[in-house]
Amino acid sequence: MTDDISPADVPVVILCGGKGTRIGSVSETLPKPMLPIGNHPIVWHIMRGFRQKGFRRFVLCLGWKSREFKDYFLNYTAINNDMTIRFGQNGDRPSVTYHPRHQRDADEIPDWEISLVDTGMEAMTGARVARALEYVDAPHFALTYGDGLSDIPFDLLLERHLASGKALTISGVQPAARFGKLEILGDDIISFEEKPQTRGDYISGGFMMAKTEDIRPYLEDRDSQIFEVDVLPKISADRKVGIFRHDGFWMPMDTPTEFKTLNAMWADGSAPWKSW
Repeated sequence: MTDDISPADVPVVILCGGKGTRIGSVSETLPKPMLPIGNHPIVWHIMRGFRQKGFRRFVLCLGWKSREFKDYFLNYTAINNDMTIRFGQNGDRPSVTYHPRHQRDADEIPDWEISLVDTGMEAMTGARVARALEYVDAPHFALTYGDGLSDIPFDLLLERHLASGKALTISGVQPAARFGKLEILGDDIISFEEKPQTRGDYISGGFMMAKTEDIRPYLEDRDSQIFEVDVLPKISADRKVGIFRHDGFWMPMDTPTEFKTLNAMWADGSAPWKSW
């Protein structure tokens, strides 16, 4: 790896503090990153994808319903394994024996290091990133959101970022259209493609790599700072942002339909983001 930096050295900062209002009633009781895809919350899928490429350190920027994240990760072993509880006598504490579910997918105890950071109930994304830097002790870090999945090769994204020398490298993706595509000949529809992959302008896929000291001057510790509005345009204007083009799978989880689609992919074994 360029500059003798490996993925294991690079913390992954994940924005998890928003209220997820766009997804509606699906997220009334849980924060959006904790909504389950199969047996695990979507943030677990994101983290597992990074781990597959060598990353193992995570900083979760919490806000709304932060306790849900803390309860899940503190009780990870109990939640994801069978167990036998033997109650003691004479006031002794019960003993617990865990039994890994070998027949189920990826329920082993991960070797992750996770910092669960309260970045403010009302903080916007720029403020959350600024506050997360207290837990970033490396020259580079990954940055993403807790509500989208992709088969982006994160190790290659890091390699390209290091080689570029940029302050920030953003994954550029071409999302699927939200409506089916009709091919028309005269008055006849001769083919139909459900939600085809677009081939046009790239949009931000939300998976980024950042050079810590280069990006720090653009960040402010104020709740109202929005990373996408107040920070990115300034870094771009200084020509310090590079792109990593990715033409593979990418899908956000912004709507109930996307939530159901991702779950259906996982259920039938066709999840493109599953690299483990």
